Amino acid sequence: MNAAGLPDTAVPAPPPGVVVTGRYDQGPGYRVNRPQGSGSWLLIWTTHGGGLIRQGTVSTRARPGDLVVLGPGVPHSYAVERGVDRWRFWWTHCRARPAWAQWLGPCALGDGVYAAGTPDGTQRRIEAAFHRILGDSRRPGTGAPPPPDEAATPGAGEVATRAPDGTAAAEPHEAAPSVPGEERVAVAHGSVARELALCALEEVVLLAAAGAQQTPDGPDARDERVRRAEELITADPGAPHTVGTLAARVALSPSRFAHLFTRQTGVPPMRALREVRLRHAARLLESTDLTVERVAAASGFPSPFHFNRVFRESYGVPPGAYRSAQSP
Repeated sequence: MNAAGLPDTAVPAPPPGVVVTGRYDQGPGYRVNRPQGSGSWLLIWTTHGGGLIRQGTVSTRARPGDLVVLGPGVPHSYAVERGVDRWRFWWTHCRARPAWAQWLGPCALGDGVYAAGTPDGTQRRIEAAFHRILGDSRRPGTGAPPPPDEAATPGAGEVATRAPDGTAAAEPHEAAPSVPGEERVAVAHGSVARELALCALEEVVLLAAAGAQQTPDGPDARDERVRRAEELITADPGAPHTVGTLAARVALSPSRFAHLFTRQTGVPPMRALREVRLRHAARLLESTDLTVERVAAASGFPSPFHFNRVFRESYGVPPGAYRSAQSP
């Protein structure tokens, strides 16, 4: 990928330790270059159009739903992608929490660049997280933040304009509707606003990283409907799942779902469900003082006698003995 068209003009980054968030809508010709990189991390999440991002020797395109994260201290530049009419994106400069780099590990491209496409089901939640950051950053002391609709659009009496350092500054003006090219920038002042902003960003990172850890595309990739059914089982093993209910959730007939699931996973859906329920029950026995009857019910086994039998078959001992063996 050729990024030779990226700019020579440098734009300063916010100072390290400050949480600064913006929402930009830029047309062709928009470009930023930082020969020294940034002292903080930079997260860019694209909602429309596309951009071309380069850091060190790594170049990547940013398309709708893509989260690109740039680590500090490496020269970087980015611009509206050639041939694209606009690039709408959220961005945040911040000091990353220690766990973020580990979570983003599967998304690493090199030179401190991480890129992940966020699944469709998470994009509304990510959008809401960035809106919360804008609202919480304007939090007046310990008071309540502005309502979400005010956080998402220009406030009455101000409009965003370009400041000399390349960031956006609010100037008094008549209330204006959202228009292409408008920029919204907020700085999280105070420890409460900063921590709330970092919590919302952590949600964004987790959602993006979880999406990147899904089974990759390829000849051995699982059908998305099978993968979704596995997620439903794992998320709530105690629910009254049946072949019929799972098939309905992934828009398949029960027979087609059972055939597809078995072919791709090697086990029928109900056997897979039983294995997940048994693992869930084992974790409850290890980490809680719930009675065996309550563990059985919480794990989706309506009969404690049936639970005892299948648990012994799988683990070699009954649930009570298993718990005793795990005690220090």
